[in-house]
Amino acid sequence: MDADVIVFFFLSLFLYPAGYLTVTIEPLPPVVVGETVTLKCNFKTDGRLREIVWYRVTDGGTIKQKIFTYDAMFNTNYSHMEDYRRREDLVYQSTVRLPEVRISDNGPYECHVGIYDRATREKVVLASGNVFLTVMSPPNNISVVAENTPAPFSRYQAQNFTLVCTAKGGKPAPSVYFKRDGELIEVISYISPTVGDEGGGSAGVRGARPLISRDLDDTKLQKSLSLLGPDGRPGRLYTESPKRSYTARQPRLEPSPATEAIPETVVSREFPRWVQSTDPLYFFSNTHIPQSDGSVLVQAKLTWTLNPQLDNDALFSCEVKHPALSMPMQTEVTLAAPKGPKLLMTPARAKVGDTVRITVQGFQNEVFPEPLFTWTRVGGRLLDGSTEREGKELVLERVPADLNGSMYRCTAQNPLGSTDTHTRLIVFENPSMMKNTQNQNSGSLGLHTLRLTLLPLVLTVTAELT
Repeated sequence: MDADVIVFFFLSLFLYPAGYLTVTIEPLPPVVVGETVTLKCNFKTDGRLREIVWYRVTDGGTIKQKIFTYDAMFNTNYSHMEDYRRREDLVYQSTVRLPEVRISDNGPYECHVGIYDRATREKVVLASGNVFLTVMSPPNNISVVAENTPAPFSRYQAQNFTLVCTAKGGKPAPSVYFKRDGELIEVISYISPTVGDEGGGSAGVRGARPLISRDLDDTKLQKSLSLLGPDGRPGRLYTESPKRSYTARQPRLEPSPATEAIPETVVSREFPRWVQSTDPLYFFSNTHIPQSDGSVLVQAKLTWTLNPQLDNDALFSCEVKHPALSMPMQTEVTLAAPKGPKLLMTPARAKVGDTVRITVQGFQNEVFPEPLFTWTRVGGRLLDGSTEREGKELVLERVPADLNGSMYRCTAQNPLGSTDTHTRLIVFENPSMMKNTQNQNSGSLGLHTLRLTLLPLVLTVTAELT
């Protein structure tokens, strides 16, 4: 290398030093599904711009999807998602607008900027910045149902009752809670027992209170004693280890097993019934189920020992809070025993041989939870020989004449109560069946007469031949 070349090399280092490049992306607050988001990439450089490339990063950084490219050499603007991304401005800031974001847009994004090195005029210097886009989605559907329904009513035995509130479409998972008659319900939260957690104290659980009351009538006492355990104490229902939901100012308490006394059956000579506390224990569990679209399905359950005398006509509501909602979503149900089901019989004028359908059309009031319908025939079996049939419809196929005047009972019941409705089946004669029967009888009679008429003729001919 001669002296002139060496001198030019060192002069170029001073006259054309390597350019600098810094890239930053403005942070983004969480956005709600459907909003428009603008990603902003700020860069500073004294070099000549080569290109800008935006990437969407997926699968934990293993895949980078190019969503926007600016190539200074050809001064072109293209994108792999032209209908979804577009460039707005490019000075010292590159912006990409994401219209109507979806849950699937949630995740990291990167901005890569390349400039020409001032010394070589050919080598490209790269720098990049990244930002995480958090997309929130409010629940799009909430509902409340009763678990294990339809179910029968029993005035002799207390039973647990569970309301299930389901919230769908939320991201992140929403908070779900229950109210009764507009007041927040104080609950005991279920938490699965941990390994080695056996027994323990009763911290975090309300003090034991009697759930039942009974007087010392002999018939009541005898029935109550039948529910005592082998140690002479009332039977108890063991549940999962619960942890009490406390406010932030209270210390965290260790889980401990909770027991709830099963209300004893109380038998009365006038009207058998059981009586329990007016302040039951409410147990709460919460389950999060991730969905394929990135949202979370939340199922919250509220369980307590039902008291039909107090819970009938009680209003229970499920409320859902979410950061994407300005106010909670709410759905509510009113517990009610069935009263006066309306029955419809078709056809209205049944004839012998018709198929008769007796259907429950509705109630005088709204009924929740869903009732269990049972059909019986008063004083006999159903047409198919069974003693009872379940369902909202009773079908009697090809009814015979001897069912005329028969009485049918529909029993509608849910855990809050039971009611019966009766209807009488009137069967009329069927003229078409009577006509067919007469035709068959007359046809049979004519054939018999013909045979009697032909018989003497045959005998007469035979006599003449002999």
